[in-house]
Amino acid sequence: MSVDGAVVLVTGGAGGIGAAAARMFARDGAETVVIADVKDASETVAAVQAAGVTAEWIDADLAEEDLVVDLIARIVADHGRLDTAFNNAGITGHMTTFHELDKATWDRMIAVNLTSVFLCMKHELAHMVERGGGGAIVNTSSGAGVFGFAGLPHYVAAKHGVLGLTRTAASEYASQGIRVNAVLPGPTETPMLLSFMGEDDGLRQLMASSVPSGELLQPEDIAEAVVWLASDKARQVSGQAHMIDGGSIHSR
Repeated sequence: MSVDGAVVLVTGGAGGIGAAAARMFARDGAETVVIADVKDASETVAAVQAAGVTAEWIDADLAEEDLVVDLIARIVADHGRLDTAFNNAGITGHMTTFHELDKATWDRMIAVNLTSVFLCMKHELAHMVERGGGGAIVNTSSGAGVFGFAGLPHYVAAKHGVLGLTRTAASEYASQGIRVNAVLPGPTETPMLLSFMGEDDGLRQLMASSVPSGELLQPEDIAEAVVWLASDKARQVSGQAHMIDGGSIHSR
């Protein structure tokens, strides 16, 4: 696998899947890893730097277009280019019935989980086109990107939307050598999922039982696929939605 010399952006890299991916990009030869997150990502930065790779954390609300513009411009100014982007930032929110979901909650979910992906892709693609093409983008969707889940209409809608953006961009920019794919994690033991489950042991057991092995996936399980998709080993892979769920889809 080779991401040798790549300048990589990981959004939502303070913990969980994003942090695991940042470490693996460093492990596999990236030149620079930039973490964009509203949460403190200094621990991830330290782990990347310990691998001998340049790293920095930029605090940015990715649902605000001017901040995304500044983010991409800063990466290009400081590091010369952007080769790879892992658009992973997101939230889970709380479960609610469809008819009781208020618009403010809907708007926040769409802003963080869908609009931010659109804005990041828009400006990542613009840079890749301007520099003459080439590059790889990986987006985080979810099993909720292909199935409906009662109690999460806003989350499901956003994650379905991420797949639409992924497939559209892959088709539109293939002729310029830019690949765009998505990963769809199953129940993964991240800080975000643990916060979502809280102290509800029944919910945790339900989540774990949805995986045939009976265990939650680990962030590294997803991150390995992300780095492969970004590498030259996947040079003919684009527009794909890669389900990484321990076989959950086949147990339905």
